[in-house]
Amino acid sequence: MSRGPDAGTRLARALEQSRPGVIVVRRESAPWASVTFNGARHRIALTLPDVDEADEWIESLSEADLVIPGHLVADLTVARVTRHGGTVAIAIDVLTVAT
Repeated sequence: MSRGPDAGTRLARALEQSRPGVIVVRRESAPWASVTFNGARHRIALTLPDVDEADEWIESLSEADLVIPGHLVADLTVARVTRHGGTVAIAIDVLTVAT
């Protein structure tokens, strides 16, 4: 019996649905646990068109309410932003915790 997509896949989908034009180009996930919680750490590379609203969206990412069934985003950090040829490339680090 399949349990459905993992947290990394669900996170990638939530990011792509959070703004038109966002494309997840690469993602890596590793299990994470503390004494009381378990989840995963994710490194995600994504792109979006370099439009006026891009900077506002990037700045709002750390506070974004990304819906990931069975998980919550405990921490999201924008690690790098680069621009080239009308495209913004963004690297983010995310910690998800199972609920």
